[in-house]
Amino acid sequence: MNTKEIMELSLSLAGLETVPEDSATYVDGDNIRKVLFCIDTSTAELLFAKQLGYDAVIAHHPPGGTAAINFFHVFERHVQQLVAAGIPQQEAEKTVKRKLNDLEAEAHTRNYAHAIDVARFLKMPYMNIHTPLDEIGRRIMSEQINCRMERNSTVQDVVNALKELAEFKNAITEIKIRLGKADNLAGKVVVSHGAGTNGGYEIAKTYFEHGIGTVIYIHISLGDLERLKADGIGNLIITGHIASDSVGINPFIKELEKMDISVTKIGVVPS
Repeated sequence: MNTKEIMELSLSLAGLETVPEDSATYVDGDNIRKVLFCIDTSTAELLFAKQLGYDAVIAHHPPGGTAAINFFHVFERHVQQLVAAGIPQQEAEKTVKRKLNDLEAEAHTRNYAHAIDVARFLKMPYMNIHTPLDEIGRRIMSEQINCRMERNSTVQDVVNALKELAEFKNAITEIKIRLGKADNLAGKVVVSHGAGTNGGYEIAKTYFEHGIGTVIYIHISLGDLERLKADGIGNLIITGHIASDSVGINPFIKELEKMDISVTKIGVVPS
């Protein structure tokens, strides 16, 4: 396979037609048979891969380049998810706007060239795949919950359903109920994932105000959590960043392996 075909495979598995703004190929490569896949990469992993004879390095999170600078655009996927849950389009856009602007401003702080330049000097094929793999994970988590939910399911029932997934069984982190109680009725559940990063206070609040009983984030800041607690509505489950990312990464790696590509994983929770 080549880097283009690897990216296309991720899009196909995620049901996406175009490469999202937070994913990119920085150094093209052909005849790829041995891959180093890391959730996060730096110059160290590139040198490691070069010394040990890998054909390509694939990162999950954007290490730089256009994927880092344009990352904020994928946060707009929260609008689609909000609308799918019944929130009016105009309100969804307004809800997303504040953090979207923050992310756009933050992009200007990034050293976007460092790791990319090193990959070019080493002639090491290098790419990152973020949203496609998060979308795979979001769908898996949503399906896992939906097939086990009943009318009177509790928040703990949602947690128990997620814990059946191997990545959550094998993770050091535990799934936490950060808002609400375990014996609360779960109501309608939304897995808010696959849109760059968590929706923070505003998006969770909007879900709760429109009848969503339980929101699932993979992580949240303490400040946003305290604001949600002060509002006193809804249930919020936090599944853990790396474990949740791994839910979407592992199926993709299995597909690569089916094509006789050897993959070494760094930082990925085993399935």
